[in-house]
Amino acid sequence: MVGILRQSASPVTFRMLNLRPLPAFNDNYIWTLSAPDGRAVIVDPGEAAPVLAAVDAGLLPVAILLTHHHPDHVGGAGELLERFAIPCYAPVDERIRHATHRVSEGDCIRIEALDLDFSVTEIPGHTLSHIAFHGGGWLFCGDTLFSLGCGRMFEGTAAQMLDSLERLSSLPGATLVCCGHEYTQANGRFAAVAEPDNPARDERLAEVARLRERGESSLPSTLASERACNPFLRVAQPGLLATLRARGADTSDRIAAFAALRAWKDGFAG
Repeated sequence: MVGILRQSASPVTFRMLNLRPLPAFNDNYIWTLSAPDGRAVIVDPGEAAPVLAAVDAGLLPVAILLTHHHPDHVGGAGELLERFAIPCYAPVDERIRHATHRVSEGDCIRIEALDLDFSVTEIPGHTLSHIAFHGGGWLFCGDTLFSLGCGRMFEGTAAQMLDSLERLSSLPGATLVCCGHEYTQANGRFAAVAEPDNPARDERLAEVARLRERGESSLPSTLASERACNPFLRVAQPGLLATLRARGADTSDRIAAFAALRAWKDGFAG
């Protein structure tokens, strides 16, 4: 049984579960979190084919989690629901047609098959109805927080996006960040320009280069790593502020600095 509870998610970390990113499209990841017997939660299935291939190899979906309405995150949900009679949890947004359960801030989703609870956090900015799922030491944050970056603000404001990122950043440092795209190296090129003197970031990029050379994902990262390396979580750091001021940006407060940083990244071609 899978249900919605209005209570805090369990703080226990369930590392015996198998976390796996399924590549989709050019750079998307569909996340699966599965028990040893193959029962699995599917997160943001932008297309069904990678999930169905995993099903043929033994995966058994028990629930779908959707973080936001963009087609590359929800496009495969309908086909999966035609095959599997399972719940599909999604934000309160009628642009997502295949949701069976609408969830919002304060909800907790119980996945009995994995003995796991996920809490729901509303994180507007990339889209106005974007949500994240956090539980057992995993954070499924869609396109809000990326490793070494953050999503574009298609619908929300800088104030909303910064608040959303800071809410995610306040989770325990060991939390695994499971975001929706393989953008880490591209984000790292911008981060190296925005905050040139950051040894932790340089170590992270060296690690990512080794992973990608082996054909492996750069994800998940940890929130501790993101707090140390990700410029969008470091808008109060002196080195970053100095770079922004040298570009003539308004750094009078955190929101202004964040807005300037995000606008710079939007046009960055490095």
